[in-house]
Amino acid sequence: MADRHEIKEYTSDPTAVIDEGCQVGRGTRVWHFTHLVSGCRVGNDCSIGQNVVIMGKVVVGNGVRIQNNVSLYDGVIVEDDVFIGPSAVFTNVFNPRAFVSRKHEYRPTIIRQGASIGANATIVCGHEVGRYALIGAGCVVTHDVPPFALIMGNPARQTGWVSRMGHKLVFDESGRATCPQTGEEYILTDNGVNIKQ
Repeated sequence: MADRHEIKEYTSDPTAVIDEGCQVGRGTRVWHFTHLVSGCRVGNDCSIGQNVVIMGKVVVGNGVRIQNNVSLYDGVIVEDDVFIGPSAVFTNVFNPRAFVSRKHEYRPTIIRQGASIGANATIVCGHEVGRYALIGAGCVVTHDVPPFALIMGNPARQTGWVSRMGHKLVFDESGRATCPQTGEEYILTDNGVNIKQ
């Protein structure tokens, strides 16, 4: 394993390329063969895996875990505490052609706080993945995903609801469920799931 060295307040493997003009937060670790392009913003306490590319207009929040072989293109916003599994795919143009420049047509993709994206999942551009949603491995997401939703399959479809800790929620007749790990109570309404205040 190659030695890592300290750069500013984050840690970077010597094989990583971090362009001048990147903002990388305190405690973040950048692993082998990763490229952070000038202008990108990466928060505190993140782990950026091997062979990751983060383009210049991408924003990554605090506490994010990006696993190996992920490319985040301009237009992607990743909020705090998001997990992105190995080889997950993000796009930014809906109808790409090699011979047509569509940089002015980038569609934003927003991954909200605490969401998890499974290995090899594809998030088609122009959509939002809600807070604490859980996207299963290999899903192809072509629509917005509500907060706390459990998404499976290809094409992706909702199969249930999960807690902040990622446990499947089982609702009683009154629309209430409890996370088995934390004891937090959840309420199911026509508008989706919320944590009981």
